Amino acid sequence: MTGMIEVVIDSLRVSLTNQQRIVVLREVGRERYLPIWIGPYEAEAITIALQEIEVARPQTHDLLKNFLTSLNARLVRVEVSSLRDDVFYGNLVIETNGQIINIDSRPSDALALAVRAHVSILVSREVMDKAGVIPEENLQEPAEEQPKLPESKAPKEPASGSSEDRLSVFEDFLSNLELDDSSESGEDDEPDDDQDKS
Repeated sequence: MTGMIEVVIDSLRVSLTNQQRIVVLREVGRERYLPIWIGPYEAEAITIALQEIEVARPQTHDLLKNFLTSLNARLVRVEVSSLRDDVFYGNLVIETNGQIINIDSRPSDALALAVRAHVSILVSREVMDKAGVIPEENLQEPAEEQPKLPESKAPKEPASGSSEDRLSVFEDFLSNLELDDSSESGEDDEPDDDQDKS
């Protein structure tokens, strides 16, 4: 566990640009976050466990947890162990018959198991230093709510930057606007509207 940082699941978010899901991990005792893109099914599986929603039959991650229990194995912790070529790699740490076994896993599946088994989530210091984010005040805007996902507090960082770029272009346009000529201002409005939609 040397070089590992404990985190908790802070939120599940939806990208405003492409509707993809992001799970945001928060470092314990510090305002540093690690966003990880995950699939919609894994996002739903994590949400169901976090909100303790009852389902009629075991889902895949419930099955895996029950399978471990039936074999007298115990999930000790899950890890986000590395980041290579923009892909996160996870690890399940399982104890069985007095031995520790490490099983390669996608972080999304590892997290879905962690919330069901109530075990620690650890991220390697190298991954957190490379991909961790410390948010600024201007990133605290609500993201779009999606069915079965908790509301989030902020869009990802690139979306905020593009909004600022659009705003500066609009401010430049307003500063050059001649208020005494209504026909020119009407012509200038149309290209700006098109640019804002792009």
